[in-house]
Amino acid sequence: MTTRTTDTKLDPVFLERWSPRAFDRSDMPEGDLATIVDAARFAPSASNHQPWRFLYARRGDADWECFLSYLVESNRAWAQNASVLFYVLSDKHPAGPERPSHSHSFDAGAAWAMLALQATMLGYHTHAMAGVHFTQAAAGLGVPDSFRVEAAIALGRMGDPATLSDYQRAREVPSDRKPRAEIAYPGNFRG
Repeated sequence: MTTRTTDTKLDPVFLERWSPRAFDRSDMPEGDLATIVDAARFAPSASNHQPWRFLYARRGDADWECFLSYLVESNRAWAQNASVLFYVLSDKHPAGPERPSHSHSFDAGAAWAMLALQATMLGYHTHAMAGVHFTQAAAGLGVPDSFRVEAAIALGRMGDPATLSDYQRAREVPSDRKPRAEIAYPGNFRG
């Protein structure tokens, strides 16, 4: 349960979604994984190009160690306990090689957010990571040059924070958010 609050009618799923590092190493039923990925499938995208791709490995799969190897060491230390690891890709040219997309990363981000919220609704947690060896991941995963590796995501049931390093354990709480007035306001940019 989170201590996050708001003064609006925000659905509780938004307050409950946060990014822990402690996972319990449990297996995830195929149906739950399919449902979570299905949520990403229904994300909005520019011209309905749906430029995202989610490559994944489940704990115990032949690709598991490979997927882990592309994470920086500090992320690998805790992500190894997740049930599933994803790499999120975006197609830089979803309408063809002559038409670069301005919003491919934005659209992939929308898909990731839908995935994270659906995971929360099913009692799972996600943690997206930019601590990735991106060049090695792209090469090792066979990602074409027309795609960008955006991030990695750990997915699973929350575990015991005692499994984390002291530094990580101290950070194992839902983070605060900036006030609304700082992120959205009428008129020109305010800094």
